[in-house]
Amino acid sequence: MDTTDIFLYAGYLLVVIGSILAIIMPLISSLGDPKSLLKTLVGVVIIAAVFGIAYSSASGDVAAKYMADPFNITPEGAKMVGGVLITVYALFLLAIVGIVITEINKIIK
Repeated sequence: MDTTDIFLYAGYLLVVIGSILAIIMPLISSLGDPKSLLKTLVGVVIIAAVFGIAYSSASGDVAAKYMADPFNITPEGAKMVGGVLITVYALFLLAIVGIVITEINKIIK
């Protein structure tokens, strides 16, 4: 085993530990204030709804050359990727609109 492999596995382990801590620590800190959990739940539901709309509007069409080796893309996989991309685009546009509205409010005040 090369040192590169060791560092890659260590990096994977750190990403997993960081992901677990990023989920668990806010939950532990918000147990004293259940209203913050409700706000988080509302945010997750809204993002899930945006993804559901994006997934249903995504196309599952795959070109023949991508269905074969080495890609092996299925129509379901293409639809999932399309749904994720549309969700990212929608959230990006929502963030830009939010920034513009915030800046306009700052100018007015």
